[in-house]
Amino acid sequence: MATGYDQTGHNNGPSMAKGVGFRKHCWRKARADLLPKLPIEVIRRRVKRAGELGLDYKSYASIRATSGHDVVAFLFSSNALRMVKGQGGLPADRAGKLCALQRCGRLVAVNAPLTHEEMKTAAARSGLELDSIITAPDLTHTWGQTRAILLTAFDSAKIPADKVVAIGDTALEREWCAAGRLAGYLSADPYFGASAG
Repeated sequence: MATGYDQTGHNNGPSMAKGVGFRKHCWRKARADLLPKLPIEVIRRRVKRAGELGLDYKSYASIRATSGHDVVAFLFSSNALRMVKGQGGLPADRAGKLCALQRCGRLVAVNAPLTHEEMKTAAARSGLELDSIITAPDLTHTWGQTRAILLTAFDSAKIPADKVVAIGDTALEREWCAAGRLAGYLSADPYFGASAG
């Protein structure tokens, strides 16, 4: 005879079996034991590093946990930097954030019709040094071509892709993370609006 648990229409509500509470307790404890217990000095160093990168600690810790590495460079899309052809310069908030980065590479992928030269000139006007400027992959590029384009930016700057975080503004730019096997992706507005530390 069928029990209430295998009848059609059963909503799979909470189990009425004995010991459910204890099993939940054991499961929560086991999961908590898996999380690393970092010494306070390590946490302080990581909070400081998050500030150097212009990230909040939660975002930085998430990237480190996912990639297993520190962030050594950001790849900014020209969209994320709000650079438009003929504009002449970087918006002050974007330029200020990039100039404040410490011990971190600055790579830019420019979207057509913006050119490398326009990006380079805008960065120079802001007193900003860029490690690499590439033409951003677009919808006409395959997954493999996108990866190859991204790797040219990292190779020229001698930076491993799995230590780079992309800062973008579109769904296409979000895909750079998977195509290039990057450390992570952050949307432009939260990144540029984030308070450090």
